[in-house]
Amino acid sequence: MNASTAEKYTEETILWIKRHTPKLMTFAISRPASYRFSAGQFSRLGIRDGAGFLWRAYSVLSAEYADTLEYFAVLIEDGAMSRHFEHMQPGDTLLLDKTATGFLLPGRFQDGRDLIMLSTGSGIAPFLSMLQQPELWQRFEHIALVHSVSYANELIFNHALASLAEHPLIGEYAGQFRFQAVVTREKVADALSLRLPELLKNGTLAEGLGLVFSPEDSRFMVCGNPAMVADTFKTLVDQGYRLNRNKLPGQILIENGF
Repeated sequence: MNASTAEKYTEETILWIKRHTPKLMTFAISRPASYRFSAGQFSRLGIRDGAGFLWRAYSVLSAEYADTLEYFAVLIEDGAMSRHFEHMQPGDTLLLDKTATGFLLPGRFQDGRDLIMLSTGSGIAPFLSMLQQPELWQRFEHIALVHSVSYANELIFNHALASLAEHPLIGEYAGQFRFQAVVTREKVADALSLRLPELLKNGTLAEGLGLVFSPEDSRFMVCGNPAMVADTFKTLVDQGYRLNRNKLPGQILIENGF
């Protein structure tokens, strides 16, 4: 390892691990005092792999002001990083790239009344970070989060979402929040069951959230598996929304989550 390589990352300690299902886990690592990120961005986490390194991107789950860095990982069969995570224990270490990155940032929207966050699987992670930022609640009249999973036991953040009402910084805005679970492979009370693009097409999603979607008022952020992101984006475009760009403001921001 040469000096220039070492300057790009720090070695951080695993503080805790929660294994929610055989495939879903959350964990926290120590946070360097100099580490900065914006809610919605991701970190590159790494391990030593023989003579080299293995790096993967994970959206930060924790708030910008938190003392630790939290992440949500979906273990993939035969995935090199997943194999490492399966055996990882508190006290072990991970490498942390010093630079956070990503453009799924609500501040990129120039206007809008309602913010609708659409996610599948681990795509919920950046939204959980955003929801802990008071300025987000001060900007939008309503904030809606939709999390689509295959089975009910994958809705591992329901308690954390309910506890936002008691959060010391954002609890006063709890009345602005709407959450809708989507479970596609089993019937669950209070959960919708179709894929997100279909729920947008037939109006069920807007009805479930108690909102009226429109290009004038609604701003969509989409994060999840690439097929969902592509299909949802196409559906929104067909409904009159457009991608938000630096020189051409729009109503959609997208990012693939893995």
